[in-house]
Amino acid sequence: MNVDDVVAEKIAAARARAEAAKARRAALNAARQRGLAHRHAQRLRNQATARTTDGPANNTTEETQ
Repeated sequence: MNVDDVVAEKIAAARARAEAAKARRAALNAARQRGLAHRHAQRLRNQATARTTDGPANNTTEETQ
Protein backbone atom coordinates (compact mmCIF):
# COMPACT_ATOMS: atom_id res chain seq x y z
CA MET A 1 0.00 0.00 0.00
CA ASN A 2 1.51 3.29 -1.01
CA VAL A 3 0.83 6.85 0.09
CA ASP A 4 -1.63 7.50 -2.74
CA ASP A 5 -3.79 4.60 -1.59
CA VAL A 6 -3.81 5.84 2.00
CA VAL A 7 -4.76 9.35 0.87
CA ALA A 8 -7.50 7.97 -1.39
CA GLU A 9 -8.94 5.96 1.54
CA LYS A 10 -8.92 9.02 3.79
CA ILE A 11 -10.66 11.08 1.11
CA ALA A 12 -13.27 8.35 0.61
CA ALA A 13 -13.86 8.16 4.37
CA ALA A 14 -14.25 11.93 4.58
CA ARG A 15 -16.75 11.89 1.71
CA ALA A 16 -18.72 9.13 3.41
CA ARG A 17 -18.83 11.12 6.67
CA ALA A 18 -19.94 14.24 4.79
CA GLU A 19 -22.70 12.33 3.00
CA ALA A 20 -23.86 10.77 6.27
CA ALA A 21 -23.97 14.19 7.93
CA LYS A 22 -25.91 15.61 4.97
CA ALA A 23 -28.45 12.78 5.15
CA ARG A 24 -28.76 13.23 8.92
CA ARG A 25 -29.40 16.97 8.53
CA ALA A 26 -31.99 16.32 5.84
CA ALA A 27 -33.81 13.83 8.07
CA LEU A 28 -33.78 16.21 11.02
CA ASN A 29 -35.02 19.07 8.84
CA ALA A 30 -37.87 16.91 7.50
CA ALA A 31 -38.87 15.96 11.05
CA ARG A 32 -38.70 19.61 12.09
CA GLN A 33 -40.95 20.65 9.21
CA ARG A 34 -43.49 17.95 10.11
CA GLY A 35 -43.43 19.13 13.72
CA LEU A 36 -43.91 22.75 12.72
CA ALA A 37 -46.83 21.84 10.46
CA HIS A 38 -48.39 19.79 13.26
CA ARG A 39 -48.02 22.62 15.79
CA HIS A 40 -49.41 25.14 13.33
CA ALA A 41 -52.44 22.97 12.60
CA GLN A 42 -53.00 22.42 16.33
CA ARG A 43 -52.79 26.16 16.95
CA LEU A 44 -55.39 26.82 14.27
CA ARG A 45 -57.66 24.16 15.77
CA ASN A 46 -57.25 25.72 19.21
CA GLN A 47 -58.07 29.17 17.85
CA ALA A 48 -61.15 27.85 16.07
CA THR A 49 -62.31 26.17 19.26
CA ALA A 50 -61.69 29.32 21.28
CA ARG A 51 -63.75 31.36 18.83
CA THR A 52 -66.70 28.99 19.04
CA THR A 53 -66.66 28.69 22.84
CA ASP A 54 -65.47 32.20 23.78
CA GLY A 55 -67.29 34.29 21.21
CA PRO A 56 -68.03 38.00 21.67
CA ALA A 57 -71.14 37.23 23.73
CA ASN A 58 -69.00 35.54 26.37
CA ASN A 59 -66.45 38.35 26.58
CA THR A 60 -66.35 39.58 30.20
CA THR A 61 -63.42 42.01 30.16
CA GLU A 62 -63.64 45.38 31.88
CA GLU A 63 -64.17 47.08 28.55
CA THR A 64 -67.53 45.36 28.02
CA GLN A 65 -68.79 45.86 31.56
